Amino acid sequence: MNISKVLLLLCSHGLALAIGFALGIYTLPILTAPTSPSISELSAVADTSIYTAEFHRNLKDSDALHWGEGKVSISQSTISLEGTLAPGPNYKLYLSPVFIETEAEFNRLKPTMVVVGDVKTFSNFIVDIPSELNPSKYSTVIVWCEAFSEFITSAQYKP
Repeated sequence: MNISKVLLLLCSHGLALAIGFALGIYTLPILTAPTSPSISELSAVADTSIYTAEFHRNLKDSDALHWGEGKVSISQSTISLEGTLAPGPNYKLYLSPVFIETEAEFNRLKPTMVVVGDVKTFSNFIVDIPSELNPSKYSTVIVWCEAFSEFITSAQYKP
């Protein structure tokens, strides 16, 4: 076997391994996600909401792999989404006192934010708000990927 054939085999197998690894990172959260809440569960939560907002795909740091869209409902005890998020690992839901739409803004203002909880589904979610948090003290809900420090989406519910 000559050297060019060995290099070609190493490159092709390395590329196949890299593609498989990337696909695994992308699909594993989808495969392991729990069942999404039903529309009736979301409606019950939305009926008690004190604020609503919208996630949009066209935010500054949203892109083809990092986005969210749909209606967000915020009550004293829960935050819900009737919509979809781009799949990914280790999503966290934050409340912020100011609207942000970039990773740089998120990192700069992170000390002023609070973590509400984990987002474990990508089509609809309901996240319980810890009893010590008051959503009226904040204005924006943010989905952030902790694993890769990626901005996913945000929505301002109070001016």
